[in-house]
Amino acid sequence: MNNQTTEHIRPIHEGLSMHTDREWFLDWESRVVRNGPWDNWTLYQLAYEAEKSSLIHSFDELLCLKHVNGIEPMSHQIDTAKKVLYDMRGRAILADEVGLGKTIEAGLILKEYMIRGLVRKALILVPASLVLQWVRELNQKFGIAASAQKKSYMWQTCDVIVASMDTAKRDPHREIVLGLDYDMLIVDEAHKLKNKKTTNYQFVGELRKKYCLLLTATPVQNDLKELYNLINLLKPGQLGAQTNFQANFVMAKRMPKNEGVLQQELSKIMIRNRRGDGNVEFKKRIVKNITLTLSPEEQALYDGVTDFIRGQYEQNQGQPSNTLALVTLQREVCSSRDAVFITLVNMFKKTEENSPVRSKIWELVERIRSIQANTKAETVLNLIREINDKVIIFTEYRASQEYLLNYLKENKITAVPYRGGMNRGKKDWMMDLFRTRAQVLVATEAGGEGINLQFCHHMINFDLPWNPMRVEQRIGRVHRLGQTDDVRIYNLSTRNTIEEHILNLLHEKINMFELVIGELDSILERLEKKSASLESSLFKMMMESRSDEEMRRQIDRLGDSLTGIREELEPENERKAKIGSILSAIGQNVGVNHEYRPG
Repeated sequence: MNNQTTEHIRPIHEGLSMHTDREWFLDWESRVVRNGPWDNWTLYQLAYEAEKSSLIHSFDELLCLKHVNGIEPMSHQIDTAKKVLYDMRGRAILADEVGLGKTIEAGLILKEYMIRGLVRKALILVPASLVLQWVRELNQKFGIAASAQKKSYMWQTCDVIVASMDTAKRDPHREIVLGLDYDMLIVDEAHKLKNKKTTNYQFVGELRKKYCLLLTATPVQNDLKELYNLINLLKPGQLGAQTNFQANFVMAKRMPKNEGVLQQELSKIMIRNRRGDGNVEFKKRIVKNITLTLSPEEQALYDGVTDFIRGQYEQNQGQPSNTLALVTLQREVCSSRDAVFITLVNMFKKTEENSPVRSKIWELVERIRSIQANTKAETVLNLIREINDKVIIFTEYRASQEYLLNYLKENKITAVPYRGGMNRGKKDWMMDLFRTRAQVLVATEAGGEGINLQFCHHMINFDLPWNPMRVEQRIGRVHRLGQTDDVRIYNLSTRNTIEEHILNLLHEKINMFELVIGELDSILERLEKKSASLESSLFKMMMESRSDEEMRRQIDRLGDSLTGIREELEPENERKAKIGSILSAIGQNVGVNHEYRPG
């Protein structure tokens, strides 16, 4: 036995030699001879288990899966995280369709890099309405100590900070943020970076980041150049210079060429999962339209307000300066007497004392005072009792929200509000109350985006927005990945009012509840280019129709126009499908069959 504590080994390279430390062996040999002393057996077992648990048994193993809480990542999310880690080296566009859990994928990737010691400081830029949601999910589901940016000093003191793009790029924050080095940057709603001339694009380009994730459900909307711009943010030069990209891959604005090569290049930086994949299951949407008959007093108020609005419209010859206020008044009278009351009182105060309009307004205010019942609220109460489960009610107006909250309270139904104007903490508190205690959440349009309500599967549209995209936003709060029940949607509308025509248009004419979101968006965009917005078109029809039958005919013509636009878009959708076939093939790298839906 060699009594030296170190042993010289022959040189393995000129000028380099290696020594082995044998002190541990000599100590062990001495204890064997003397039969001790030995360490505590329990402590030894604990040390052994600790060492064993830290071992990585496979290079492809995700360590973060042991640290997620309250979620079970789906196979496509795990596959996406692995591909970003092992193939894309932490720079990727996550382009899953809406509701497939891009946030979960980003959380898995961030957590994995943090566990491996490769990421300490991270910046997450999201729309302002989503800041709190991101913070909550990172903390609760991934054990990541993320903070919402509130004070300037937090940029430096917080390792993982979530902020809105608008805040980060604004002085005095901009200079601080651009002066820091980030291990990882995550940008949600990254399609807003598609134009390289915007301040958002330039700001993200200037940020110093090692790893970067761009999250968007629509990587291509109108032009292949948008896709090039996004990729150039992540990996400059990946597709060559822009002139080379145009020459090599673009036949027309939305028509690619050399698809095989383009597909190969995109697969190095983009992953797209879609709802139609076999391993991604969405629950059904069950839509029930409930048409109500107003009380004589409510119908008289509606007719009176409509006549007043029509008179003002004709007097002003439909001038835009006054049209917006009239549209708002018409929407409110369909919602509730409370909503229209506030607007009428404000109009009364602003009208000159000797104006004949002033007396007409006051006449309408007096009519409101005579109304005792609220047909819609009574219907909602009966629905809630029949459902006997959690329900989210959407209304466009704060006054309608306040009325519903008081009415439900009087009838022993626990309800909480959710609206714009609440600070982050209060919104979070309302969500927790709805999740744990209250049966009903009464939300204004502020609840239409940025909150996830998968634990609820009943939704009532107390009043219908005239823009179908806003209806879709509302539904998306409950009909998304993680929903375990079929989603039931109840649309309230009142006979002999504009609401009845709107519901007919949305449900029967353009089949809104079955359309792909992108397709609906394209139809509305084309309508606005041809004439005016859908909301303006509806209001104009209403003002110029002299009977309910004439209004119905005009709605039918509008429905036919929308159908025509849909048919016009089919060749364009075919071109988009060609782009989509390229994007869809990208997903095959993560083991599933992908498809990009036109639009």
